[in-house]
Amino acid sequence: MHIHILGICGTFMGGIAVIARQAGHKVTGCDAQVYPPMSTQLESQGIELIEGFGADQADIGADVFVIGNVVSRGKQPLMEAILDRGLPYISGPQWLYENILGPQDVSAEANMREAHVKPRSGGRRQHEKTPGKWVLAVAGTHGKTTTSAMLAWILEDAKLNPGYLVGGVPMNFDVSARLTDSPFFVIEADEYDTAFFDKRSKFVHYRPRTAILNNLEYDHADIFPDLAAIETQFHHLVRTVPGQGLVVANGGDANILRVLGRGCWSGVEYFAGPGLGWQAEVVDATRFDVTLDGQPVGRVNWDLVGEHNRHNALAAIAAARHVGVSPQVAIEGLARFKNVKRRLEVRGTVNGITVYDDFAHHPTAIETTLAGLRSRVGGARILAVLEPRSNTMKLGTLKDQLAGSLRDAEQVFCYSKDLGWDAAGALAPLGGRSATHDDLGELVEAIAAAARPGDQVLVMSNGGFGGIHGKLLERLARP
Repeated sequence: MHIHILGICGTFMGGIAVIARQAGHKVTGCDAQVYPPMSTQLESQGIELIEGFGADQADIGADVFVIGNVVSRGKQPLMEAILDRGLPYISGPQWLYENILGPQDVSAEANMREAHVKPRSGGRRQHEKTPGKWVLAVAGTHGKTTTSAMLAWILEDAKLNPGYLVGGVPMNFDVSARLTDSPFFVIEADEYDTAFFDKRSKFVHYRPRTAILNNLEYDHADIFPDLAAIETQFHHLVRTVPGQGLVVANGGDANILRVLGRGCWSGVEYFAGPGLGWQAEVVDATRFDVTLDGQPVGRVNWDLVGEHNRHNALAAIAAARHVGVSPQVAIEGLARFKNVKRRLEVRGTVNGITVYDDFAHHPTAIETTLAGLRSRVGGARILAVLEPRSNTMKLGTLKDQLAGSLRDAEQVFCYSKDLGWDAAGALAPLGGRSATHDDLGELVEAIAAAARPGDQVLVMSNGGFGGIHGKLLERLARP
């Protein structure tokens, strides 16, 4: 089958492209901006990429067009041509469930496992179904990518050979998605909408047997009017978990508890809440003891820092136990976990000044990232550099929380280009510790002028930020 993916360079759709290619399909795709690293990953898989959404791609010969949620009505000529000509199309999450995660007809051309399936004696092979994958879905406002990568690695380290699809590049694997013959599949379960024709959250398509509810805050202001609307989508996810399944839930998150209070028909295990359940007892910055219902389980000794990562680890350990990995084995695996690119990733050190890249895109993520870095570097100065780039941040919905989230930094630099709100005003509570710039070159010069040996420069954005990391490292190397 030939599938053509619209919006192929997004992390999720790019992951679907890789999985489809590994499943034996011919895969092509297009996007408005085709550039590394996703373009490199896709081309290495033999996937042809086309720049733009030209209507002529309707004649590419695809059996089906897989539509990413970057596509909207009236903006991409290709989508209008698909609709006008009545060509078959489907959303990415629905395609993933129908062709990979759900039960499969063993005669289907796309089924990788066909050669390993024995027909029932006297049965009709074309009517047989293989069981669907045991899906382990990781949902939450924060930590989805890290926890998904963590869980996939625990299963890999335990020799379970899982398939996975995460919204980043896990450094233990070096690719964002893969398909295997294992029954287990780990997926980052995003609450963002599915497509312009399906406004449900992506995660309602996955039908997990194990679901992690990591945390829940208001985000995606371009999609959801309020927190209650997001809670409803999370409850839709809870409704899809079978009775023999498991929900691993943050017991310290009032919003998660409110979602579960609307009804839950599966087993539930809590972490990080008051009382019993899974708990983390801090030993030092990079070590903590794990307990379950007050009983010691083991000690995690790793390179990650921050309370948020300890919570991620508890959730991953609990989810892995549901598929048969003992907590002790999971803890041993975490000692070899290398995190995900763009999560406090060191991009370089010049003249004693270290530059980090982090994906933080929400005030809570900014605050927890800074707290984690502070626990690692002690009293060293932290220079926080922020690009408010997510749709929620660009709309200014959470601007009043911004100054408080950055209070742990000695100096704050904000890139204010194309913002529809007053960044300087929002950061005014920080006084002389903050500065805003709408010119990238001027921003780099200001950071370089302020930095001195021993400083930690934390760059936070969920986009490319104009290649600021390389520009800053190059400028710091000059007098």
